Amino acid sequence: MKKIHQVTTREIGWEKIDKIIREDQQIALSEEAIGKISACRRYLDSRLENEDEVIYGINTGFGSLCDTAISRENLGLLQKNLVMSHACGTGDEVPPEITRLMLLLKIQSLAYGNSGVQVSTVQRLVDLYNHKILPVVYTYGSLGASGDLAPLAHMSLPLLGMGEVDVYEKSNSDTGGAGVTRRKAEDVLKEMGWDPIELQSKEGLALLNGTQFMSAYGVYLCLRVFKLSRLADIIGALSLEAFDGRIEPFHDLVQQIRPHQGQIVTARRIRWLTEGSELISRPKAHVQDPYSFRCMPQVHGASKDSINYVSYVFRNEINSVTDNPTIFPEEDMIISAGNFHGQPLALALDNLAIAMSELGNISERRTYQLVSGTRGLPPFLVANSGINSGFMIPQYTAASMVSHNKQLCTPSSVDSIESSQGQEDHVSMGANAATKAWRVMLNLERILAIELYNAAQALEFRRPSRTSPYLEKFLEGYRKCVPFVEDDKVMYRDIEASVQYLKDVALDLPEELLAFKDYAPDSGC
Repeated sequence: MKKIHQVTTREIGWEKIDKIIREDQQIALSEEAIGKISACRRYLDSRLENEDEVIYGINTGFGSLCDTAISRENLGLLQKNLVMSHACGTGDEVPPEITRLMLLLKIQSLAYGNSGVQVSTVQRLVDLYNHKILPVVYTYGSLGASGDLAPLAHMSLPLLGMGEVDVYEKSNSDTGGAGVTRRKAEDVLKEMGWDPIELQSKEGLALLNGTQFMSAYGVYLCLRVFKLSRLADIIGALSLEAFDGRIEPFHDLVQQIRPHQGQIVTARRIRWLTEGSELISRPKAHVQDPYSFRCMPQVHGASKDSINYVSYVFRNEINSVTDNPTIFPEEDMIISAGNFHGQPLALALDNLAIAMSELGNISERRTYQLVSGTRGLPPFLVANSGINSGFMIPQYTAASMVSHNKQLCTPSSVDSIESSQGQEDHVSMGANAATKAWRVMLNLERILAIELYNAAQALEFRRPSRTSPYLEKFLEGYRKCVPFVEDDKVMYRDIEASVQYLKDVALDLPEELLAFKDYAPDSGC
């Protein structure tokens, strides 16, 4: 029986989010959340009994139409029209893991009871999440302010019996895996016995305002990059061993006189990873290593510090109310403000893209050094080079992705385009920052996989000397997926297998090598 996560108003952290995703937990609204949502809805209805009161987005138009009054009988139609008119996204479809996170994060935000929605509206989002009925959402359509309007409109269409959904079916014992079918939302609702939601005042705005598109990308990227950051250290340590590198630059005394936390953590981790290694402790003929080896604490560490800051931003965001106007029943206030503005996320996502790009940048440089034919390694890591090109071209592939990442790291957050006839005159472009960062993350994973491919090959030329017990175990698992290369072969399958190994491998690092303590204690990057 699947575990059920109760959605409450208590803070939700990285460990909990990771557990919900990994264990594919069902979710349910707690009694506390239901009470908060219901109380807010009752309060809003009571305020609307005063027909002379004008409240933005509830009995007025939206954006530059904020001064246009809407009659009481048309308040529901206003919200329905909002969802329909804003569902104009285009471009690539959002990956299903991101769409499902959008649902979860929207549910969490609405559960605080400051949005004025019906319980039935939130429950329908819960139903879609639990049954893996995922709205078809597109990547373009959000400026990262006023909420992620078009993506969230596409997410919300199925509540009205509109749009399309992907239905993820249970795994088939005969064929294996789970199937997915693209269907009209209207047909799926009928099949499930669900009536379309009749939106009441404010509800369309509550669904479309908010940062859940940017947040879903940010949360997923953080969870992925926590592991990729650890892998960068592990693979970097393997390359250090394969290159016959020196351990002195990782001494704790060096880090303590420049005490950036990420630098200290990286050096400590490299020292631990190489503990008990024959290779690292043997006499060296060279005095210094290239920067890509010697400066791992400084470069990996700077990325860690950025990742840690980004995790702090997104942990705050997923525990926030980000639609507008915001309703405070206990204070008898409805305030139109700007919590939907994505500037904190846009800056963080740009920062994260750069941090990931630099991990890839230095990784490719280590790969380049390994194939350079120095330090007693054969050119391009094959014994019979010349007739064999060996590992010449995987480095090209890594270099092409490093270059692409540099282009993708042009910041989105410094751009703004005026919209809605000047009412929305500054926007964050955080949605573009999110989709760019996603691509950088995928490239980083591939770049690290190529470094591992090279480092594992290079270490075979150091035999019979051995590296540390931890790294030998890591290599043993890798060799079950990717063999040593004797002569030229088609290599793209090995690279794909290397990427998959990075996705699947359990790292089993000691707790003291995982956690930061300043921004987000459970980030583990």
